[in-house]
Amino acid sequence: MDKKDKKNFLGIALRGIGMGAADVVPGVSGGTIAFITGIYEELLETISGLKLGLLKTWKKEGFKAMWREGNFSFLLALFTGIIISIASLSILIKHLLATYPIHLWAFFFGLIIASVWLVGKSVKQWNVKNILGVVIGTVAAYFITTISPSQESNHLFYIFVCGSIAICAMILPGISGSFILLLLGAYTTVLGAVSGLIEALKASNWDLVFSNGIMLCVFILGCLVGLISFSRILNWLFKKAHDFTVAILTGFLIGSLNKIWPWKRIIEPHFKHLGEPNEALVPLVEQNISPSSYPEAASTFNAKYDWTLPEEHFLWASIALALFGIVIIIVLDKVGKPKKSA
Repeated sequence: MDKKDKKNFLGIALRGIGMGAADVVPGVSGGTIAFITGIYEELLETISGLKLGLLKTWKKEGFKAMWREGNFSFLLALFTGIIISIASLSILIKHLLATYPIHLWAFFFGLIIASVWLVGKSVKQWNVKNILGVVIGTVAAYFITTISPSQESNHLFYIFVCGSIAICAMILPGISGSFILLLLGAYTTVLGAVSGLIEALKASNWDLVFSNGIMLCVFILGCLVGLISFSRILNWLFKKAHDFTVAILTGFLIGSLNKIWPWKRIIEPHFKHLGEPNEALVPLVEQNISPSSYPEAASTFNAKYDWTLPEEHFLWASIALALFGIVIIIVLDKVGKPKKSA
């Protein structure tokens, strides 16, 4: 691998790290990161091009020809970054969601606000049809964010189905695959399997390594099936109706802001593993509120359920983090988009 190839590999891998980090959070889409960093259409084109015909190319022209035709260098770099990110950040993100939820959501709120502008400006011509696409996408995403999560299930076939559905959301800008997993009742199961596998490897607990590994393999298999199928549909839409498709995706981003708003009142909570070191709160029904109303809402919740929600609104820190997220998107846009791999 020459210097230029190494630079391209590193650049794509860094974008994969960003996608992986976003996909861990229920409310932020890895597809958004792919779009704003300029690799979204290449990702769809590459994945939709995975077919059995590549094996014929391997047989007739050799492995290198198949590797080039399938753009596997791009996929290897991207998924290396995604896997590294998910493996290294799953525990951190869980900690941040539990300890600094307002700060984390504020940062991602800024990312999405800027992403609305960045995705929307790629529409070549705004007309009634494309404006309607924005409305459709906004309403659809907003509706999804209002659905209450299901109770969890760890049945392997169900995890396979959840993977195939969630991956469709993960490659849609604005629709969070993690949130879809939360709705389906598989989010903490999958994230717990990732962090559990890492901890089991550290402790050399091979029984837990095996059980968590099986769970993740089934989930990944479901993701692959859903990814290959859905990416072909999206790729076709981009080619046949680019502006309308992008307009709908812009609407998805706008609608997803309902989920990412940092200050919420928990209406219906669900507590997991109470009294244990891994106890967790899963909000089933939430209501967006103003920053000034948050301290009283959090205090009331803590008194009622003997919990430890932060009782400060952290308004200025949240504004700073949101602005930081906006700046990141602007910088990514200014840096430029990578050329397609050969």
